[in-house]
Amino acid sequence: MESAKTVRNKQVLFRRFLTGAPTEENMQLRTAEAELRVQAGSGAVLVKNLFLSCDPYMRGRMRDYYGSYIPPFQPGKVIEGFGVSKVIDSDNPNFSVDDLVYGITGWEEYTLILKVEGLRKIEISDIPLSYYLGLLGMPGFTAYAGFNEVCSPKKGELVFVSAASGAVGQLVGQLAKLNGCFVVGSSGSNLKVDLLKSKLGFDEAFNYKDEPDLDLALKRYFPSGIDIYFENVGGRMLDAALLNMRPHGRIAVCGFVSQNGVSDPEGIRNLSRLISMRVRMQGFLQSDYLHLFPDFLSKMAEYYRQGKIVYIEDIAEGLESAPKAFVGLFSGRNTGKQVVCISRD
Repeated sequence: MESAKTVRNKQVLFRRFLTGAPTEENMQLRTAEAELRVQAGSGAVLVKNLFLSCDPYMRGRMRDYYGSYIPPFQPGKVIEGFGVSKVIDSDNPNFSVDDLVYGITGWEEYTLILKVEGLRKIEISDIPLSYYLGLLGMPGFTAYAGFNEVCSPKKGELVFVSAASGAVGQLVGQLAKLNGCFVVGSSGSNLKVDLLKSKLGFDEAFNYKDEPDLDLALKRYFPSGIDIYFENVGGRMLDAALLNMRPHGRIAVCGFVSQNGVSDPEGIRNLSRLISMRVRMQGFLQSDYLHLFPDFLSKMAEYYRQGKIVYIEDIAEGLESAPKAFVGLFSGRNTGKQVVCISRD
């Protein structure tokens, strides 16, 4: 029997649990070896990783905490995340050599995937591969399910999106416009504010760093109040939004990126507004709505083809850039969806 080919395999390892903001020192680059063959009878798939996704939820996996919906990374092991990959060997009847796939993979050049249940084939060939980590991936589906199912939008409603130029927020705003809503987004730089209005179609946008009083800023853009708040930030922004919600408003809680890097998160002072304004505030996970995924995929792909939705990416080149790219999420360094390109073939 011919021996399996062995290649060098660059990897990003998780070094240790953390309590504050992630740093590049929490990750380590290493070169190991990988056999380019899947063991017979394993049902596994061996992939070459092409693009990796940097997502804020991964910060939660860097804590020594087992009570979440997803377990923590293990020190000394390869970091995991969503990726786009090419199958180079398979012992699974559902996947063949040269198939392009997306799902959870390792932060490394080659990954042996033993649990293939969450792996999906890429069937649509006229959309950039990296978009399967954003527009057609977990962030896109989070925006689609969160806005349509949790927010239940109606034409003419007033929508506020925080972290609006990020992977999820940029799509929420565009979906809101497609639903006939008035949309305002907040972001952390004047460049991002300009992108929101000039490229992503938001009606208005503001740089929260230039606003000493977020309550007054929201009153300026929403003098009659907010019907829908798509929450990505938490902290002071959530407190200000609560003061400006209209009766029977909805808040979809997607993330608290402003609190992800702190060991003592800020408390929220204005929750009583939920009572007086009869506001519904709901947290959610995109995995709650997987029955809608086929509908999401076909609709979002068609919106993109028709030019009704655009998508902004921030692509870092090379696996070596992954730690810096990930850490940058928590200071707003990225513009758009943060992706790491390992290989384009």
